[in-house]
Amino acid sequence: MDSQEAIKLRILKLCKERNITINKLATLSGMPQSTVNSLVDGTSKNPKILTIIRICLGLNMQLKEFFDDEVFTDLED
Repeated sequence: MDSQEAIKLRILKLCKERNITINKLATLSGMPQSTVNSLVDGTSKNPKILTIIRICLGLNMQLKEFFDDEVFTDLED
């Protein structure tokens, strides 16, 4: 699995755990829904760290919490 796929899976998992939609996540993060959609649908091949930070702020979590998930172990180069 590559990092883009891992980020996608982590976002979907967090939304499911919090029972929120991608649209709600975008609203909470102060970003256009199209930006979050591009992470989830694979359009964004190289997401910026600032985008991930904004998602974390919207979810009221720290960046290290976002990446502290088994989906990020053993990533392909």
